[in-house]
Amino acid sequence: QVQLVDSGGGLVQAGGSLRLSCAASGGTFSSYAMGWFRQGPGKEREFVAAVSWSGNNRYYADSVKGRFTISRDTAKNTVYLQMNSLKPEDTAVYYCVADPSTARIMGVTSVNSWGQGTQVTVSS
Repeated sequence: QVQLVDSGGGLVQAGGSLRLSCAASGGTFSSYAMGWFRQGPGKEREFVAAVSWSGNNRYYADSVKGRFTISRDTAKNTVYLQMNSLKPEDTAVYYCVADPSTARIMGVTSVNSWGQGTQVTVSS
């Protein structure tokens, strides 16, 4: 089972950008699809983005398409979430996740590994 440490959250004004990072260890990084969930205040957990184990396929929630980009660096065992044009409704705790199945990540079902979460706050 891979261990995940996510970072990069913070406070930003609407329209600004942040880049989240997630460092993986203890497993075969290239065997896992990687993704990001988020949970805003008073909201249910939701899927944000996922990238396949090969890095060839990327998937996004409709709410972030065109603004967020997920990528992975196999040499560094790290996955990134570049977030641009941030909106107040993007405010949430963001969790990095890993699973052999991209479908499980996109379905927000039980996944293999979670990061500890990083807070993103977007002010209006």
